[in-house]
Amino acid sequence: MERCPTSPSKRAQTHVVPQGAHTAAVTVDERGVVTGWSDGARVLLGYAPAEILGQRAARLLAEPAGGAWREAAGVPRWSGTAALRHRDGHRLDRDVLVHRRPCGDRPGGREWQVVSAVTGLPPAAAGRPLGEWAFDQSPWVAAVFDEGLRLVRATAGMQRTLSLAEGTMRGLRLTDIAPYEGSAEAESGMRRALDGGGTQELRLRLDPAEPEHDWHVRIVPLADSAGRLRAVALTARSEPSEQLVRQRMLLLSEAGVRIGTTSDVQRTARELTDVAVPAFADICTVDLLDTPRPGGFVFRRAALRSAPGTPPLPHLSGDVLHCPPWSPSGRSLAEGRGAVYSAGDAAVTRWAREDPRAVAWVRESGVHSVMAVPLRAAGVTFGVALFGRTRRAEPFDADDLWLAEQLAARAATSIHGTEQAVRQHTTTMTLQRGLVPRRLPEQAALDIATRCVPSAGRNGTGGDWFDVIPLSGTRVALVVGDVVGHGTRAAATMGRVRTAIRTLADVDLPPDELLSHLDDLSDHLAAEDAGAADDTDDEAADGVGTTCLYAVYDPVTRRLAAARAGHPPPAVVTAGAVRFLDVPAGPPLGLGGMPFESYETELPEGSLIALYTNGLLAPGGQGIDDALGKMFAALARPAQSLDSVCDRVLTSMLTHRPHDDIALLVARTRALHADRVATWELPFDLAAVAEARRLATEQLAAWKLAEAAFVTELVVSELVTNAFRYGRPPVRLRLIHDDHTLTSEVFDSSNTAPHMRRAHTFDEGGRGLLLVGRLTRRWGTRHAGTGKTVWAEQLLSED
Repeated sequence: MERCPTSPSKRAQTHVVPQGAHTAAVTVDERGVVTGWSDGARVLLGYAPAEILGQRAARLLAEPAGGAWREAAGVPRWSGTAALRHRDGHRLDRDVLVHRRPCGDRPGGREWQVVSAVTGLPPAAAGRPLGEWAFDQSPWVAAVFDEGLRLVRATAGMQRTLSLAEGTMRGLRLTDIAPYEGSAEAESGMRRALDGGGTQELRLRLDPAEPEHDWHVRIVPLADSAGRLRAVALTARSEPSEQLVRQRMLLLSEAGVRIGTTSDVQRTARELTDVAVPAFADICTVDLLDTPRPGGFVFRRAALRSAPGTPPLPHLSGDVLHCPPWSPSGRSLAEGRGAVYSAGDAAVTRWAREDPRAVAWVRESGVHSVMAVPLRAAGVTFGVALFGRTRRAEPFDADDLWLAEQLAARAATSIHGTEQAVRQHTTTMTLQRGLVPRRLPEQAALDIATRCVPSAGRNGTGGDWFDVIPLSGTRVALVVGDVVGHGTRAAATMGRVRTAIRTLADVDLPPDELLSHLDDLSDHLAAEDAGAADDTDDEAADGVGTTCLYAVYDPVTRRLAAARAGHPPPAVVTAGAVRFLDVPAGPPLGLGGMPFESYETELPEGSLIALYTNGLLAPGGQGIDDALGKMFAALARPAQSLDSVCDRVLTSMLTHRPHDDIALLVARTRALHADRVATWELPFDLAAVAEARRLATEQLAAWKLAEAAFVTELVVSELVTNAFRYGRPPVRLRLIHDDHTLTSEVFDSSNTAPHMRRAHTFDEGGRGLLLVGRLTRRWGTRHAGTGKTVWAEQLLSED
């Protein structure tokens, strides 16, 4: 016989037995050697682990191993009486259970585990009292009747079903306790069992007032030690009648119509409680998961309802509830399945004892049966519905649990869909707000006010946006655009287009060239998204069909240059008259192959410019002519501030939340007059560099900017020198002074752009632009049709 090897560490190891289990457990390998010894075995036979581990098990037997042990060796499990020898020598006859199982240390090896109950159990947990307690507290409907058919014992389930205490019923017959036709039929079954008829199976309707319930009754005769029939045990299980089945199906059908009628989460939760109470339960609450926390869950009550006559619950809708993980709600959420509890279950009593919030549920309301059902949809559990019965005597059963789960699933599907739409809308709004500038940049060319109005549709926010981009020479670019479609992907596409515009604007491209480059980029984005698109995704995400208006205003010349790609033209107000600027209508972005044209005009100082998206002109219930008339009238009226202009336009044109997003930008032009701009034509000669420095220094003195003279001299000297060395005539120097910045510009007719490079140790040049970059806030090159302008911008001190 092969022996299972035992490691040295295992020889000194005893089986771990839970405290208070009082079970003797011994492990014996195939050679008959003891390899495991529990604390219960030490109590039963007196051997310490060190005295018996590694010894042969035969020394534990009071009689030689006979046929019974050989029989045990050949079967997976054996039970019987064994004569054991205590350490002090006395004999013990014990009932033992023997399991033959694989040896954990060697594949294919076998060992035996012998278990037996330990003698000397504590009186509170042993013998007849424990059995009596178990019978008393059993939730099942059961009772014992004597030979006279008088009740002797009744379980807690029986007492609850009949709404009578055992002391009240003891000594009475069932026909006295429940004087119904079904009770008499049950007594006839009891008499047949006592007369030797054996176990009786009956299907009865005990209470005519409850036609929805039938009872499956089982009656078993009980004999004493002499074999005489002395009593009967009656057990009953409630079964739904055909009428109850029809009621449940009607309730389920009603739930399909009444639950989930709107996209409001709170209303859906109330609809669940309205369907459940009073037709199905006496109390119902719906709690949605707020935030998990260590040691429990945090719920926010969404709805509750109690049947008339039931004590009101103290926690109203909106209250925050903390539930421990072992409570019915906590277990339901953690395990993701429903469960039925009686008021006497350990989890419920502990809940009522340790959580003050549960007292109203368990004690004050008089609830005797509770169901906790999770709200689960799309693999996510996000809440719990609790159902309770107080007035109805019958507890919830498995069929009730199934029905509750169907009701909860209906509500959960609606709530999850609503929350998903809300989350998507919130995500889109957050994304859009993050991409639209929260604070407008500082600039001296325009006074600006803006508004963004999200749509009221359920498809989510769209891709409308605006932007204000400071350019060189105190110029400012104004952008308004609209990405077709709604939702997160439309907002993300808007972000990509907006980023591309800012990048192209930094190169100082004219409006028509910028839109041409943007159109090419939209083609590339469309091709990329077409290859990765999901056929089921109906959101526009590639930028095709995006409209955009790009305009640049120069406060020195007071000229506005603009180009548009499928976008409505800007409106301008001068001297109280409103008109559209005649900007050529280019195609929307992404169509490709068609040119864009710029439009230029000179605007008087104080002119009003309005840029907007087409959502402003298309609110429901009015034609385009009426919308334009209202917008023109609102723009023409004098206003103290641009914010008032924006509010007036929106108030006059919108009677309700629009079906499309609206972006509105209103700007009032400023002008930099001749006293803030100085321009000189320089002879094309390196000797003129000194003259340029002198002219700049004198002009700064006239502007009272002497503190900026040193840096300005260095910048002007470098820019003019580069123009003479690498450019072509004519060469012009221009200084622009606004409130906070000083811009130095040098123009020449060459299109060759300067670039910063790293000079080597013995190079005579190459360090000028590096110096300019270090001394100024920013610098760059602006190209025109012929020639270029190199500029550098200094930030002036507030003094």
